[in-house]
Amino acid sequence: MSSMMPKRVKYRKAQKGRIRGNATRGNTVSYGEFGLQALEPGRISARHIEAGRVAAQHFLQREGRVYLRIFPHKPVSKKPLEVRMGTGKGEPEFWCAVVKPGTILYEIGGVSEDLAKLALLRVSHKMPVKTRFVPRRHSV
Repeated sequence: MSSMMPKRVKYRKAQKGRIRGNATRGNTVSYGEFGLQALEPGRISARHIEAGRVAAQHFLQREGRVYLRIFPHKPVSKKPLEVRMGTGKGEPEFWCAVVKPGTILYEIGGVSEDLAKLALLRVSHKMPVKTRFVPRRHSV
């Protein structure tokens, strides 16, 4: 199983937490020319991230470069079906990336804007949050 997850962590289980405010870091296109930006808060699982990466690379057919800007650091635990309440927290079920509005999820470089738009549109269909296409801000 080649799921994205940290190699090692300090604690196996994490609390849920709340996603508040907008992204202040990771909110600008910095590696490629075009990016896919989250417009709402959410948790994006490792499977979502991988599905988006595969969709983009398959569409681009080894042309250009796809950059992943998010990584699933947070374990999400789940209790088995039909288990009574109590007896502690469930085991980690999957890993997810916590995303705030404004976070750049993917970037694409080395292709035309039209091609990048189509590739990132395909990626956006795999994402559990609303997204938008953003070009790089050329600051001179």
